[in-house]
Amino acid sequence: MERKKLYIQTFGCQMNVQDSEKAANLLRLSGYEATDDPQDADLIIVNTCSIREKAAQKIVSQLGRFRELKARNPRLRIGVGGCLAQQWGGGFFRKAPYLDLVFGTHQIHRLPEMVAALEDNRGRQVQTDFCDRVASLAMLARPEAGAVGTFVTIMQGCDNSCAYCVVPILRGSEQSRPLPEIIREVNLLAGQGIREITLLGQNVNSYGKTDAGGPDFTDLILAIGEVARIERIRFTTSHPKDLSPRLIASFGRVGALCEHIHLPVQSGSDRVLKRMNRGYSAEEYRRKVGALRAACPEISITSDVIVGFPGEEEQDFAATLALMEDVRFDNLFSFQYSPREGTRAAGMDGQVSDETKRRRLQVLQALQADHTLRKNESRVGKIEAVLVDGLSKNEPAEITGRTRQNRIVNFPGDPGLIGTTVAVKITQAFLHSLRGRREGQGGEYVH
Repeated sequence: MERKKLYIQTFGCQMNVQDSEKAANLLRLSGYEATDDPQDADLIIVNTCSIREKAAQKIVSQLGRFRELKARNPRLRIGVGGCLAQQWGGGFFRKAPYLDLVFGTHQIHRLPEMVAALEDNRGRQVQTDFCDRVASLAMLARPEAGAVGTFVTIMQGCDNSCAYCVVPILRGSEQSRPLPEIIREVNLLAGQGIREITLLGQNVNSYGKTDAGGPDFTDLILAIGEVARIERIRFTTSHPKDLSPRLIASFGRVGALCEHIHLPVQSGSDRVLKRMNRGYSAEEYRRKVGALRAACPEISITSDVIVGFPGEEEQDFAATLALMEDVRFDNLFSFQYSPREGTRAAGMDGQVSDETKRRRLQVLQALQADHTLRKNESRVGKIEAVLVDGLSKNEPAEITGRTRQNRIVNFPGDPGLIGTTVAVKITQAFLHSLRGRREGQGGEYVH
């Protein structure tokens, strides 16, 4: 019997990527196999993001293109999931009348029955209710064949109330997976050849807080650090207010924990941070960065910044630039503030003009580009441990991987090295990557 074809397009964060992999695994059991070509598909699923307005616009535009495929193939079914589906619910059918199913962030596990209902011609399907427990959290996402690293979702939702953020509205309150369940998954992945694990959660370092007296995030890091064959541990995204002294001390002590942390600051102005309801001051953030560097001098620190938050004045923006000069981030993800429906910030006074936001973003990104390039140039001449994960995108004769500080390195080498960690001497630095040559030919790097 010929299997039906499934095409999934994912927008947004790595948690959405994980959710898409889980959806594909579920539908594989219902007779669907993945295809890379939407024109071959019997079922198209778009896993959506709603964190910024531009993402929502891209999704609606993409759905319009899929509508043309359905006009040529009436048997094609189209569904949407993820945050935008959670936000719009059944209203999605008014915006895109050609849709067949809509499922929310807590309803991935119901996909097989929803698709079966479509196949039985029982009409459009919509499920966007929240559940006491998110069943999909416990589902395994199958890594790609030959993958060196993969992601493990350890929690979902958020109990913070940042004024600009839709996550608590669209993902619900925090739910943490049991530690033994996570360790079983990590052991399984290690047995499949995975060398690097990235732990995922909307507020990953608050893991376990909803279970008073139970294991916390540092306990989880320590437990994964004991799993044989897992060479590297990373995590994203963390919140500064939940960065405990015990977690800070883990850097440099847990051998598998990489010397890198993504620690979103969002603004360097105390006034703006208070309006955002972030729960820390700029000085507290600086102190935590200092403690991280004291515990692990080689640590790479990346961050997020929002420019043009309501009420942000020139002196507030200047405070953000000053914090960047003090901290010297290794890299920075920066965005113009985008009002999101249902958030407190959307109704705040002092909305900043688009022109001012664009100007500030350009200034900020130029400063960060200088800092990033200087950081990368400081690695020239050093020998780095590079976990090789594939072929170079730009040079087919080269292979690529990442340092423990999460820098991309391209260098000449045999594809047979994929999955191993080798010593590479850095010879050139660019804004987005490093280039080097392999040191010695004695096999794997000894860390």
